[in-house]
Amino acid sequence: MTADLLLPQLTEKVTAAAHPGGAPCACGTAPVTLADRPDVTVVRHAGTVAKAHAPDTDPAELTLRLATAARLPGILLAPIGPAPVTVNNRLVTFWPYGTSVDPDDPDAAPWEAAATLLARLHQAPVPTTAPPMRGPAKAARALARLRTALAGEDHPAARPVLRAWAALPAWARAEAPMPGTAALCHGDLHFGQLVRHPAPDGSWRLIDVDDLGVGVAAWDLARPAAWYACGLLPPDEWARFLAAYRAADGPAVPPDGDPWPALDVPARALTVQTAALVISKARAADRPLDEVEQSVVDACARMGSVPAELSHGFPK
Repeated sequence: MTADLLLPQLTEKVTAAAHPGGAPCACGTAPVTLADRPDVTVVRHAGTVAKAHAPDTDPAELTLRLATAARLPGILLAPIGPAPVTVNNRLVTFWPYGTSVDPDDPDAAPWEAAATLLARLHQAPVPTTAPPMRGPAKAARALARLRTALAGEDHPAARPVLRAWAALPAWARAEAPMPGTAALCHGDLHFGQLVRHPAPDGSWRLIDVDDLGVGVAAWDLARPAAWYACGLLPPDEWARFLAAYRAADGPAVPPDGDPWPALDVPARALTVQTAALVISKARAADRPLDEVEQSVVDACARMGSVPAELSHGFPK
């Protein structure tokens, strides 16, 4: 019953936030539910968005992440308010609304903008109070979800995924500190994490600070690198992304030459994370893997032929 109250209460809160000072709503727009899942609920009213974060979100860490976003308004979308509020036992933050990437127009995907924003984020001063970037922790959670879904069953698709996970270094499994020079990282880059903010210049901003923190900058390049290595991202789009990141002096990879020694471990980790999630979801829906999902599992199987940190892209 408590969960059922979240959406109406969040709708009420975002309407009040869109019309501060108790002014009645005269904008002529109805609230819109943008997402409603167990881990996140997002509602928009006019130019304001309210997000209810996952139930296990740490309030102190979320507040620190909001402060970081507020300090980097040209890179990250700045929040409305310095700290989360509590709505129905969930932490809630408020944000200006921005136009998201059109999933039906892949040719318009802002590869250069995403890469440039990441490079700027990775060069930003690292706050001494910043929490760790949560990318490895999310990967570990995906593997835990897979093991729960398997319930001890020896599932053929899961075997190469579990082997690839076990072959990763401890830091990529969230079992040891992240190595190397610390950078400020987004932690979960994909095109759903970019919006075009209408003010002041309509340029792209990174959103979703839940995983923002200090870590290995290469992790933020890992998802497109993994897509490329799995054959899901065309080489020209990968080249555009990598060239833009290097042009903006991004520190995650060398300025020229082969980037893969820096990207290999994070790309493997993101591939394993993705494979674990698709298997878990397919089992929950009692359906076989589709072609794209199977390609990610197949990539995990191929990883075993070349040791991590020595490959130049997963073997084909």
